[in-house]
Amino acid sequence: MMYTQRFIRFQWVTLVALFLVICAGSFVRITGSGMGCPDWPKCFGKWIPPTAETQLPSNYLSIFREKRAKKAVKFCAFLRRFGMEETAQKIEKDPTLLQEEPFNAARTYTEYINRLLGFLAGNLMLAGFFWCVLFYRKRWLLTLSAINLVLIAVEAWFGSIVVATNLVPWTITVHLFLALVILLIQLYVMYRISPKHGVKIPVNKLTFYTWWAVFAITFYQMFLGTQVREYIDALTKQGLGREAWSDYFGIEFFVHRSFSWLVLLLLAYLAWKNEQGDKISVIRWAFVVLGMELSAGVLLAYFDLPGLVQTAHLLFAVILLALLGMGVYRFRKIA
Repeated sequence: MMYTQRFIRFQWVTLVALFLVICAGSFVRITGSGMGCPDWPKCFGKWIPPTAETQLPSNYLSIFREKRAKKAVKFCAFLRRFGMEETAQKIEKDPTLLQEEPFNAARTYTEYINRLLGFLAGNLMLAGFFWCVLFYRKRWLLTLSAINLVLIAVEAWFGSIVVATNLVPWTITVHLFLALVILLIQLYVMYRISPKHGVKIPVNKLTFYTWWAVFAITFYQMFLGTQVREYIDALTKQGLGREAWSDYFGIEFFVHRSFSWLVLLLLAYLAWKNEQGDKISVIRWAFVVLGMELSAGVLLAYFDLPGLVQTAHLLFAVILLALLGMGVYRFRKIA
């Protein structure tokens, strides 16, 4: 079946929106704006948040603390239904659970823009699903569109949990995991509707399996990176500033750094072999993006983790994962 250029362009717009949401989420985290809106889906009880603290009731901190407490209780009950008693108890005993932050307009609107981008991405997926229902009733397309629509709804719900639990670190990791799964499904949809869908890229066995290995390691690296970030959050709660973080890194950081060298070696080998042969563009671009990501990683590790570089590091990692995913979808193993 042929798909119209308008439909293909629409899917590209959806993909860009997903990238923007992930980048915005990273920016929210590095600026400490995650609690800029203490409730969800509204922000300070309004669809358009206030611009000054004087626009809020005098007891606004206690009002939103109580709302979050009720949602946290429900989430803990949800965890217990799935046998996660220990996790529920950790959340309940977390002394920072009900801490409220005074109104800060910059942080509020940073988080608000992040939510607007998420709302945009969700509505684009909803529109894409109905487009498929009306014009392209292919079972695989309807199934994947429906799965992604459900996942982004779950992602939105889990966003409210992240807020209700006052940014408990593991909830942010799950939040990122869902975003990456949504992104990879969207990429697969775009691959299947592409006019070049039937044209596979032939590669030898070594290249094929090495590429898969780099893809798997990179996906795992994303979670090692979030664990490093979780450790940073814990240090921040202890009152340690950015300049002291690198002195207190745990084993996750060193594993993360070691795997980075492994990915570099494997992808450098693939890039070298590629230049000797077919000069496949996705391999070239993956190596270039990896270089940018590692450069950002070096800046993070040795220059006191400058804030904006954290967003760049995540952005390059997501782009690299997307390129690796496209290779996974398009490469065909030959003898």
